[in-house]
Amino acid sequence: MKSPPSSMATSGDHFSKPNNKKAMNPSKTNYSHNASTFLNTIFFTFFFSVVCYLFISLRRKTTPLHLTLAEMAAVVCSAASFIYFLSFFGMNFLHSTPFPDEEEEEDNEGEMHSDTTTSVAADCSKGPPLCSTTNEDDEEVIQSVVAGKTPSYLLESNLGDCKRAAFIRRTAVERITGKSLEGLPLEGFDYESILGQCCEMPVGYVQIPVGIAGPLLLDGMEFSVPMATTEGCLVASTNRGCKAINASGGAASVLLKDGMTRAPVVRFATAKRAADLKFFLEEPLNFQTLASVFNRSSRFGRLQRIQCAIAGKNLYIRFTCSTGDAMGMNMVSKGVQNVLDYLQADFPDMDVIGISGNYCSDKKPAAVNWIEGRGKSVVCEAIIKEEVVHRVLKTNVALLVELNMLKNLTGSAMAGALGGFNAHASNIVSAVYLATGQDPAQNVESSHCITMMEA
Repeated sequence: MKSPPSSMATSGDHFSKPNNKKAMNPSKTNYSHNASTFLNTIFFTFFFSVVCYLFISLRRKTTPLHLTLAEMAAVVCSAASFIYFLSFFGMNFLHSTPFPDEEEEEDNEGEMHSDTTTSVAADCSKGPPLCSTTNEDDEEVIQSVVAGKTPSYLLESNLGDCKRAAFIRRTAVERITGKSLEGLPLEGFDYESILGQCCEMPVGYVQIPVGIAGPLLLDGMEFSVPMATTEGCLVASTNRGCKAINASGGAASVLLKDGMTRAPVVRFATAKRAADLKFFLEEPLNFQTLASVFNRSSRFGRLQRIQCAIAGKNLYIRFTCSTGDAMGMNMVSKGVQNVLDYLQADFPDMDVIGISGNYCSDKKPAAVNWIEGRGKSVVCEAIIKEEVVHRVLKTNVALLVELNMLKNLTGSAMAGALGGFNAHASNIVSAVYLATGQDPAQNVESSHCITMMEA
């Protein structure tokens, strides 16, 4: 996301810029003002005294050009006083007239002030709860949405401005529901980036703090693990585990399986026809043809195997496919559609009920995922030294092994856990998914794990 351009940031930029004008110290200013007033009074009195003396003295003379020494001194003093006044009042006049550089400074300050004002005005686009004014064009569209004349999902295409569409939709929701969305941020997000990609009909966004656990030493490499969560102690406890693993020499991992699944459900007129398709799909001689059809739509998706289950006249076909670095649900779904289209020629009586029949199984606790795996199946191990257990984990080996047996194994069995023989793997998986932009709902099958300990 882009950093929100707020009025505070603009104001901060303004105050952080160096100002060429000298700041005035109040005490020094008062002292300077008093001194100049006193000096002006002296020169003013002296000037008029000298002028009066010269005026009286020169009136008595019949030949004014012949001056005495005192009169010559008085002329010099009056000229000096006049020059002082000229310089004093003249400099004040010059200071009061802006020079081009000063005009530029004032213009820049004006622009800064204008930017701040514009930024504050931009905050008004957050909607009525934050700023109670909307322009006439927006108001007309808002009323149209509230009245049901304009569908909310068409705002982006109709207006051609994703942020404005989000603001109008947000305002319409507030008026329809009578509830304020003041606490939900609107500014600072690139709504263009999600158009046609994810999260339709946005009205704002949610900020989640991201912490870093680690480094985690795994297979000889160090990883910093990003975790987005609002749960207290989750990052701290994960970081403590990383510290214990690192202090003991690190962990090792082995990738056992790597295959994403999608299982459409199809229906036939009879159970025999459903069985015929099952036998066809599971025949090894047919696999290569089906794989070439499946792989047609992707450079990375590669069909690995097909597993079928029958329920009466309904056939559930579980396709397993490698997807490279991607989670690859769209990749798998396209490949599945290719195969279904291909099968329609030999099985024209096949009725495709759904591209997913929940035999995958996606985002739900399921024994098939626990047994067969879905996505990447991994085994990891780490040997934690006794001294590290004492120093970092604040316990001892015997107590830790006993707790794992009674809690993670026996307690989970008593609860009828389905693949949840662990403390809280789902917490860590979900936090990592949120921090890296993955689908947090996938934690259901991704957190299937069993924790085992031995002294």
